[in-house]
Amino acid sequence: MYLKKISLLNFKNIAQEELALCPGINCLVGDNGAGKTNVIDAVYYLSMCKSSLAMTDGQSIRHGADFFMAEGQYLTDAGKTESVVCTFSRKGGKVLKRNGKEYERLSDHVGLIPAVIVSPADSALISDAADERRRYLNGFISQLDRSYLCSVMRYNAVLAERNRLLKTSPDETMLGIYDLQLAEHGEKIHARRREFAERLQPAAAEYYRILSGDREQVELHYKSELNDRPFEEVLRAARQKDLVNEFTTSGIHRDDLVLKIGGYPLRKYGSQGQQKSFLIALKLAQYAIVAAEKGEKPILLLDDLFDKLDAGRVEQLIRLVSEDSFGQIIITDCNPTRLRTILDKAGGEYALFTVENGGIKQGDGNPRQDAAHNVAGGETGEDTATSAADGEEQP
Repeated sequence: MYLKKISLLNFKNIAQEELALCPGINCLVGDNGAGKTNVIDAVYYLSMCKSSLAMTDGQSIRHGADFFMAEGQYLTDAGKTESVVCTFSRKGGKVLKRNGKEYERLSDHVGLIPAVIVSPADSALISDAADERRRYLNGFISQLDRSYLCSVMRYNAVLAERNRLLKTSPDETMLGIYDLQLAEHGEKIHARRREFAERLQPAAAEYYRILSGDREQVELHYKSELNDRPFEEVLRAARQKDLVNEFTTSGIHRDDLVLKIGGYPLRKYGSQGQQKSFLIALKLAQYAIVAAEKGEKPILLLDDLFDKLDAGRVEQLIRLVSEDSFGQIIITDCNPTRLRTILDKAGGEYALFTVENGGIKQGDGNPRQDAAHNVAGGETGEDTATSAADGEEQP
């Protein structure tokens, strides 16, 4: 998948921009707060219909404006052109169009333009509670399986109703009905999560081995009560506890993705560099699975590339993603000299853009790459660094 051109209007601190991107590596350089992450987030919006950051659609509108627009012109690996336009206004809400036709449901678009993002916000996958890791799995699998996303949405709705019943007037008959519905959707979700966790494990371990120079071993596995017994049995066993606590205490909304290094919890025993390397390896494994499933190379978004990584690991990463198994890549960094040195050393073609106060202009990329173009303009804003993903269950 190749994003040929992206046009932005009133998106965060970007007043109006149009960037023509190269099919290889595209670098956005500039100071912190200049707007680099905003461009990355706009690309993510066009794939997932939402921000990669923990913010509402309204917060993505430029200060003083009433709407934003992001438009992407794509070329698939099979040579087909796609046009995607996402608009949001304070009065009219969000509208997404593919080739001029509006979607009835935003969820129908998820998966058409596959994208994988690596950002500082990924640290929440390690430091925060299990719901962040479930959100990650939900967003990942939803790009590949629309029925999975529907199951998550239905599970959330039933879970909310069951919790409401537990808080008001518990009725054994209604609880039984809700249990059947939770089991129906929950077992589908569990099966897919378990499958993809098993596929992620060897791929993430291999990518980590390459990034770390074979210094440590990592592993991941999916932790769930449903690994050992059927969902209906889990719910029956927890019924009295649920009645006392007035909410559903067991189920796939309590599951977790366990991350380890050298056999020990990554959160406690991994250094910042090891944790970041693990997260990158996890996302590269995700990339490989999505590419294999879709028959389409996702767009790889690498935000704040040097965050917690030494130059050696970044060089290894750049060499890795420069291989033919990867497609278009968009990178942000605050040090153009450092990034250019590593890219030149790795070889290959790249385009360089300088971001300043929401304005973007082309710099000098690799001379073998045809120049991209843009129109600069904008106003000051700030990047943010928290993550959100699709479809999380409520407790």
